[in-house]
Amino acid sequence: MRIRATVAAVSGALALSALAVPAAHAADPSTHRADVAKVFQAAQAATAAKAGIGEEMPYDLGVTFSNLKVGKAVKVGVTNRVSTTITYTMKFGADVEVTAKDFWTVPFLYKGSFEMPRNMLFGDDPATCSVTSATTANCKGKIDIYPQWLLNSHAGTWRAGAEAVALNGQDPSSDDFDITKVGLAEKGGLGTTLVQRNSKLTTSAKPKPVKKGKTVTVTGKLSRADWENGEYSGYSGQAVKLQFRKKGTTTYKTLKTVKTNSTGGLKSTVKATVDGYYRYSFAGNTNTPAINASGDLVRVKK
Repeated sequence: MRIRATVAAVSGALALSALAVPAAHAADPSTHRADVAKVFQAAQAATAAKAGIGEEMPYDLGVTFSNLKVGKAVKVGVTNRVSTTITYTMKFGADVEVTAKDFWTVPFLYKGSFEMPRNMLFGDDPATCSVTSATTANCKGKIDIYPQWLLNSHAGTWRAGAEAVALNGQDPSSDDFDITKVGLAEKGGLGTTLVQRNSKLTTSAKPKPVKKGKTVTVTGKLSRADWENGEYSGYSGQAVKLQFRKKGTTTYKTLKTVKTNSTGGLKSTVKATVDGYYRYSFAGNTNTPAINASGDLVRVKK
């Protein structure tokens, strides 16, 4: 989040929702998240008190970020926390004490623009860095994603960035906290990843066994995580391939393509020829990951 430029524009609810410890995690709160939240709160309070006055903002820390790497996609279900690792290089001036106890750096993901993000995701803990020279460190941090923080519309492409903060002995919870003595560096647009609504796919082929030449009916269902309702719901109107693998072989061949109905249901018929496995296969899209159902064996009798 660009505290220097937009802390007044971004709502406090948005900023803190990305940092607060969820109820399921409240028994073991993250000190790091609490510290980050305090800095954001302090910056917001200072900006609200004297909007537009530069001396009420953090100073430029003189840290830059590069070589950020993040996984291609993160599949998020409806209950469990999901984490993804981000690595990056941090360069800093000689006056920046990156080994100080109150210096920390974090990677983050954001949806929308860097100036006005619709949502942001951080890790439960700060990144760990290995100092490789007097001005360079290699850093690794996690993004911890809790489904209850997401709206279904948040699925898709997220951008990645990194941030560094030097508190310089300032206590964000203190009444005399001075935001102007806090150093801040941040950079967005360093990479992209997909945050996807996890998918499920089933297949059931009947009858078993079946006479050669007779009809096999293959049913199934494609569903995906509904972050807003905390459950999996049917994914309608999606093209799904019906595939077959002859027993004793390893390769599935596509027989036909079927579209899911209004509840994500699938139904198709084929003529039985030999023993083999039937399955449905979904190619996926930006919002929902690809998935293959487990094959269902049907034996053919004469």
